[in-house]
Parts: sequence; structure tokens; C-alpha cells
Amino acid sequence: MSLLVVGLSHRSAPVSVLERAALSADAKVKLLHDTVAAEPATEAAVLATCNRIELYADVDKFHAGVAELSTLLAQHSGVALEELTPYLYVHYEDRAVHHLFSVACGLDSMVVGEGQILGQIKDALALGQELHTAGRLINDLFQQALRVGKRAHSETGIDRAGQSLVTFGLEQLTAGRETVEAWAAGKRALVIGAGSMSSLAAATLARAGVAEIVVANRTVERADRLVEILVASGTGVAARAVPMAGVAGELTRVDVVVSCTGATGLVLTGEDIATAVADGGPAGLLPEQATATAEPAVAGLDPEVVARLAAVAAAGGRLADAGGARTITAAGATGPGTDRDGCPVDAPAPAGRAALTGVDANALELHGTWADQGEAAAQRQPRRGTRSHADGAPVRLALLDLAMPRDIDAAVHRIPGVRLVDIESLAEAAADAPMAADVDAVRGIVADEVAAFGAAQRAAHITPTVVALRAMAAEVVAMEVARLDGRLPELDERQRAEVTQTVRRVVDKLLHAPTVRVKQLASEPGGAGYAEALRELFDLDPQTVASVSRADAAGTPGATAAAGAAGTADQNHDSGRAS
Repeated sequence: MSLLVVGLSHRSAPVSVLERAALSADAKVKLLHDTVAAEPATEAAVLATCNRIELYADVDKFHAGVAELSTLLAQHSGVALEELTPYLYVHYEDRAVHHLFSVACGLDSMVVGEGQILGQIKDALALGQELHTAGRLINDLFQQALRVGKRAHSETGIDRAGQSLVTFGLEQLTAGRETVEAWAAGKRALVIGAGSMSSLAAATLARAGVAEIVVANRTVERADRLVEILVASGTGVAARAVPMAGVAGELTRVDVVVSCTGATGLVLTGEDIATAVADGGPAGLLPEQATATAEPAVAGLDPEVVARLAAVAAAGGRLADAGGARTITAAGATGPGTDRDGCPVDAPAPAGRAALTGVDANALELHGTWADQGEAAAQRQPRRGTRSHADGAPVRLALLDLAMPRDIDAAVHRIPGVRLVDIESLAEAAADAPMAADVDAVRGIVADEVAAFGAAQRAAHITPTVVALRAMAAEVVAMEVARLDGRLPELDERQRAEVTQTVRRVVDKLLHAPTVRVKQLASEPGGAGYAEALRELFDLDPQTVASVSRADAAGTPGATAAAGAAGTADQNHDSGRAS
């Protein structure tokens, strides 16, 4: 096994770098194709989430592999290699396996223990399989990572060590003054986006008790579908969909906004938020009620400050330290009813083992995946801004930005009455979050699973040699039986079959002990040399062994059957029966 991973995450790089290095759907496809086309790599997979970008590959040369994978990451992310290099980390062989298993268990997540990463690992594997860049090693690795992650969540209390990024973000919006349920009760919420993260945010808000959820998405059919799921969830929340053009009007009447889209730039600028806060009424009031009251929208909100901010935004297209210009891509051309009919969720599934009370987890996952596939992320532009929040000030509009790169202008935290929580501030808050005792148990599971995976891979490495040895032995038996037929033509069929079976039994017994033992030795650390020793001792043709390996990697039935036969022979001897 020569597994190599090169990547960067929230632990190694600032959010501003992660934001610029984010990969679009097309970039991931091109990155995988270019990786397997490169000389050092034979198979590859890319794991790209809002807070990590990692490229996994099976390489034949370590140093050449590191150089090639680093260059490809820089090339396809659009960040210069010399700028990206200080933030990259490299893991090789068992350490690479340990890293992915830790990621799958949520140990390396921004919020320790969150389970959303399992879906992202599953998507990464599916993409590699679809593009045929995932071979035997990547398939085995990612499938085992999924099993390890599920084991960690089922056997330990790692779920108690952290929550989903959505829940953690909502808790940050409350500033620790009250529970999310108490804070959300009766509020109006705007969810921008209809993918997996936005769907989870909408479900979390519905469970928390918001009075109304408005869903905006550039493809309205997807927003409509999410609304249908929410209305049928049994939480009692009122929900409706609006086009992206209606977002500005909704900002004046909602209390909280959650945004997670794949837009190529800002979805909400400082001007949008400043105008909405200036025009909107007090939180919790309908527009007509806000008009009737003589009180200002938020105590201490200076109209002159708002006007000045709006003027600056209008002059430059953004506030002084706001990131890139807003770019809201128009909806793609689709046939009538195409998106709605294509959604795999025809009707809410019956109540069952749901991740969120009152909202069916499978329906949300299916809808979110479907929506994400239609919302391919575009190349990101650099952003700036590190915000701080003025605790204690009345909050007119609470903003949760879960997108990478950001959907909401970082400068809006300067607007009185606005509280912004985004990926960068979540990373800062998560760094200080206490870790549960169950984390140690998960680390133990990861260590055991890494050892087991390494042993299985090392044992699998010698299997082609064992298969080739048994094939050579079978060929020798066939030749000797044929020679015996020529010398003793008077043997009847029963006698000939008995002689053949006897010869095969003798050969199998002679091969049994060395092949079983060599598999055991090869599975131990440092056991890679036993395959070479076996080839030398029995003078096996390297080309024959290589052909078995290639056939096994490709899943050829003949190779699989031969390997199975070899294993069966060993098992039969172990149980005292002749093969």
C-alpha cells in the first residue's frame, strides 16, 4: 500500500485561504482525471467540503507523488503553489489511513463528532467510482472509513461531543444567553439555498420552533420541494418558497437568515443588509405592524450611519472591507417540471429513525443530495474580513453563513443591530469547545481499525503470489496425470479419478502450511518482503503474478474465483478436510 494524501483544512489554513482554494464540481472532475493521468498515481479520490480539501492517491513514488499532488491542487484551486504550500499537510500509508478514519469519525471536524462528514466521504467515493479513478485501494479505504465512522457513532457517545455545524452555528447566534429553542420560538427565518446543508438548517429551525421559514433558491423548483418536505414534517412550521429576486423584500421581515449556496460571489452584500435593517420593522412584527409603530427598528440604530454605509456600498459595489462583488447566477435552463419530477422524494417518508424530530432524515438527505447535484459550485474569489460581535447590543437581524466561500459580506458585522456568524467565527468558537470523554474511545476505535486495515491490505498484497503458486502447482499436477495416462492406459475412469485426487491432495497438503503462514507473516508490519521471498523460492513468473494482481484489481471473475479457491483450500485443511 502506497496511499498518499495531500490537503489543507481549517486546522492548517485560515478560512481566507480555504475560501480561495474551494473546488467547483467541474474542478474536482478535472483534478481527478489529471491525477490518475500523472505518472506517480494510479487511482485517486478528492474530499472537498466547506472546511477541507484533500486529494487521496495510490502512488508508486512518495516524493514525486507529493510534488505532483501539491502542484495539481494548486493548479485546480487557482491558488499559487508557493502560497498554498505552507498550509498543506501530507500523510502517507498508515498515517493517511489514520487521518481519513479520524475525519470519518468527526475527530478532525470543526465541530467534533458531527456526522455530516460521512455523507461527504460517501459522495467523494461515488465520484471516484463514477469517473473510474477509484481502484481497489481507494474503494477499500473509503468504504472502510464509512464503516469506521458509523461504528464510532453507534458504539460511543461521540455525538454528545459536538453537534452539526448548523446547530453549533445557531447556538453561536444566541450568544449563549438562551437555548436555541427559546431563541428561535416564534421567529421568521429565511433559508437561502436548497442543498444538503440548507435543508438541514431548515429542518433544524423547524424543530426549534420558528413560526415561518422562507426558502429562496436560484432554481425555484428545488425550493418548492424543500417547502413541501417541511410542511409535511409535522413540526407545524409555515413554509413557502420565493425566487432569489425576492430575497431583498424578505430581509425586511425576517429575524434570522441562514445561507449556504454555491454562488460565485456574495449573495448578500453590505448594502443589502444595511437597507433591510433600515427599512425593516422591529423583529417579530409583520410589515403592517412595523409601519404602525413609532419606535425605531432597533434602539441605537443611527440612520445616518446606515445611510453612509449604503452610500459607500453603492459607490464601490461593496463596503470598504467587503469581499468580492455579488454574483447571483441565473437559474439554469430546465424543462417544465424537470427539477420537481427529478427529486427522489415524492412524499415524506413515515416517521422513523429521523435525525431531527418531526423531519424525516432520509427525505432530507435525498432532497439535499438531489439539490446539491444541480447546484454545482463555481470557482471562488478571494474574500477578506475577520469579524467580532458586539455582545449585548439588540439584534434586529441574525445571519448564519455556512457557505465556503462566504455568501454574506463579512463587513455587515459593523452594521448596528446585525449579528453575523460564519465559518471563520465558528472555527474560532469550536477551538475553545470542550471535548467529551467519548473522544478517547473513538480514538481507540480508529487505532484498532487502522491496524486491521493495514493487515488486510498487506495480506491482500501477497494473495496474487499465493494464487500464482497454486496455479503453478495445479499445472504440474495436470502434467503428471497426463503422463500417467500415457503410461497406464488400462486405468478405468474411477481409478484415474482416484489417482488424480490423490496427487492433488498431496500437493495441497504440502502447500497448505507455507501459504497459510506466509499470509500471516505478510499481514504483520514489515511483512511486504514475504511475497518476494515466495516468488524467489518457487521461481514464479513475475508476469503471471502481475496478471493476477491486475485481474484482481479489476474484479475479473476468474481471478476472484482463483483467489477464493486458494482460500477455500487453506480453510479445508484447517478443518481437517482434504481439498
